[in-house]
Amino acid sequence: MKPIVAIVGRPNVGKSALFNRLLGRRRAITWDEPGVTRDSNYADCEEGGSAFTLVDTGGFEPAAKEGIFKKVKEQARLAIEEADVILFLMDGRVGPMAGDKEFVKTLRKTGKKVIYAANKIDSKKLVSLTSEFYPLGVGDVLPVSAEHGLGINELLDCILENLPVSPPAPEHEEEEEKDEEGKKEEERVKVAIVGRPNAGKSSLLNKLIGKERAITSEVPGTTRDSIDTPFAKNGKSYLFIDTAGIRKKKSISRVLDIYCTMEAIKSIERSDVALLVLDGVEGLKGQDEKIAGLIEKKGKPCIIIVNKWDIVKKDMNTARTCTERIRSMMPFLSHAPVILTSALTGRNVGEIFGAVDTLFAEAGTKVPTSKLNQLLRGFVSQYRSPVYRGKEVKLYYTTQTGSFPPAFTVFTNLPDGVTESYRRYLVNSFRQSLGLNDVPVRVVFRGRR
Repeated sequence: MKPIVAIVGRPNVGKSALFNRLLGRRRAITWDEPGVTRDSNYADCEEGGSAFTLVDTGGFEPAAKEGIFKKVKEQARLAIEEADVILFLMDGRVGPMAGDKEFVKTLRKTGKKVIYAANKIDSKKLVSLTSEFYPLGVGDVLPVSAEHGLGINELLDCILENLPVSPPAPEHEEEEEKDEEGKKEEERVKVAIVGRPNAGKSSLLNKLIGKERAITSEVPGTTRDSIDTPFAKNGKSYLFIDTAGIRKKKSISRVLDIYCTMEAIKSIERSDVALLVLDGVEGLKGQDEKIAGLIEKKGKPCIIIVNKWDIVKKDMNTARTCTERIRSMMPFLSHAPVILTSALTGRNVGEIFGAVDTLFAEAGTKVPTSKLNQLLRGFVSQYRSPVYRGKEVKLYYTTQTGSFPPAFTVFTNLPDGVTESYRRYLVNSFRQSLGLNDVPVRVVFRGRR
């Protein structure tokens, strides 16, 4: 297992900016506002032949005793417990604060290796500011600038020096381990959990993996970053991506919320399967339809999760009525399975894994060209192709041109002559004949060369 390096500190000292700088890419949200990062964010790093997992945490307030700030504090404590090396970041411009002194005491009790750094030292002239931290009794404080990259190489060297040392494996074992890691990454199913704010996405994630990985709160918009959580069940590997709630445009009043929405959209793009979480109490909203449309546009297999089913007022027809309403308002997702769940009680949550496995297998289906053309001839014989400008539209042959989702290209003499109704007929025919019941199917038409 890779060593864990956790970045901790008070709010707004630049932890997420440093996380991004060390990763060499923009991964966490950075914004000049205290408390922007609330969940812990994990990412793998490799530097100088050493690999480790870097963790960005929410701002730690030692005095926090209630509400969401208490939960942020608990998440930071969890990261500290998991870490092999702790990187304590302070604000070099502000200097030591009372909260820093309390934090140093907490870190000393852990008995773990701690690196102390002062951020926002954006020029060599400001390096002398680190002397203000000597009264903390922590020894050398490294001057760094997450924004400009100053001192980052020295910080990385210090991290590498403090990583746990493990005995080197024989060369053939190292190669086998790398091959095995590559296979695991390739076989891991990436599942994005998306939906409106406060629909219960993070609660669902916690119930799926059996522990509190993400912060949950009644406050809409609690999750802001997209959080990656690897998980294994029954010999299968998953990567759950818990995303920020996607708000209506008129509700996005701050640049931060826009960035959160963009991150959620990116999470859908890099997923294999999307879980669209609906609030069962509030019912289906227009924004749910828009998110569903985004999933369909990206061609992602989707499972519609109706959450909070334990507190929905029900009668004999409630489940059927709910499903029918979803189908009527989102006909483009008519293939998507609907699961009525409760993240609180765990009702039907276990069914999600089976549905994810089914959709992943269907989306990766590959069909021999000979079989496709045999099916195409049968489809045309049952329902003749249309006539366009006095000419018959001839469908010559077809081949599979993609998977995730399954995509088929049909070559014809008149691509513009294929009506939308006939395209839908072919999509549904391929779906039924190939057992692609729960995933999107793409059929495009091209002129024969």
